[in-house]
Amino acid sequence: MAKIGTTFTKSGKKAVLCGSGELGKEVAIELQRYGVEVVALDKYANAPAMHVAHSNHIFPMLDGEKLKSVIIEEKPDFIIPEIEAIATDKLLELEAQGYNVIPTAKATQLTMNREGIRRLAAETLGLPTSPYRFAATREEFDQALKEIGFPCVVKPVMSSSGHGQSVAKSQADADRSWQISQEGGRAGSGKVIVEGFVDFDYEITLLTVRHCAGTTFVQPVGHHQVDGDYRESWQPQAMTPQAIEKAQAIAKAITDALGGYGIFGVELFVKGDDVIFSEVSPRPHDTGMVTMISQDMSEFALHARAILGLPVPEIKFYGPSASKAIVVEGNSTEYEFENLDKVLEEPGVQIRIFGKPEIVGHRRLGVILATDNTVEEALAKAERAYAKLKVTVK
Repeated sequence: MAKIGTTFTKSGKKAVLCGSGELGKEVAIELQRYGVEVVALDKYANAPAMHVAHSNHIFPMLDGEKLKSVIIEEKPDFIIPEIEAIATDKLLELEAQGYNVIPTAKATQLTMNREGIRRLAAETLGLPTSPYRFAATREEFDQALKEIGFPCVVKPVMSSSGHGQSVAKSQADADRSWQISQEGGRAGSGKVIVEGFVDFDYEITLLTVRHCAGTTFVQPVGHHQVDGDYRESWQPQAMTPQAIEKAQAIAKAITDALGGYGIFGVELFVKGDDVIFSEVSPRPHDTGMVTMISQDMSEFALHARAILGLPVPEIKFYGPSASKAIVVEGNSTEYEFENLDKVLEEPGVQIRIFGKPEIVGHRRLGVILATDNTVEEALAKAERAYAKLKVTVK
């Protein structure tokens, strides 16, 4: 029997968020709807989830000793990774000591490193993937290019949001792709994955919820990326029944292998009826922000529910919806959103402003959400609202 006690007492539940960005902020809000105490961790002050959390700690998530000391100090019921750049060896150690890492420490470790999750998917589970090679040196990289051929995609094995990623169209791009990969890796220079270019019609995120009553799939989310970073997403992505069946089978296989409770963002390439595994995140996915307007329980609500050991008997889908990321360039600790009255003048439009404390280069500062009769109309509505928005960087 699931039960939750009074907040700030011995019977209450406490969750620690490892990473406190916009996705973590929504998870914090949803956990607090159940009376859960939330502690937000991140490397910088005033991160979005810190705005709503009960307390916070500021330090780099890759500082394993500090992470361990904070967890021991807080004694949480749930350790919830919201980012990939975490000292996963300490999470494994803490889990062995009885702490509950969401969904599991193994899942967090495997998905932090593209090599771990790709070998699990392709070599252990036998799931269809693009051809690939790993390379730790420039010599191995040149050999991988030769074996995979052109065009190919080059990524650091440890990176996120498109950092360090490039497309090598010919041998002439080799130097550039290697340099980008070495500068963009989460831990600096290191091993890369070289992937054969996949001929696909579209790519999706299949949000997959593992909960106490089984596995539940959200309507497929289509999305558009720029340099590996999400710009628009929509729901539902039209798919053939055969493709949906294959996508769900792949998603269930990989999430069952990772284990635990929570939501997983399973990224897939689709060509006709064929589906190819790409990546998986054991947490809410940025493309899934569209669910804040498209259904009765957002991906964040589903994550909180699953984490707390509660069932998901049904997800009510409202209809075609879209999201558009508000990405702003500049270098400042002060910026201002203008024309919000114009942005929200059409029915079926919402906006979320994340409240990030600064912009360095370019940064996602918010998202526009829209619903309409069709996906195409919802995307067009989100685009119209975005065009009316003005963000002044001071």
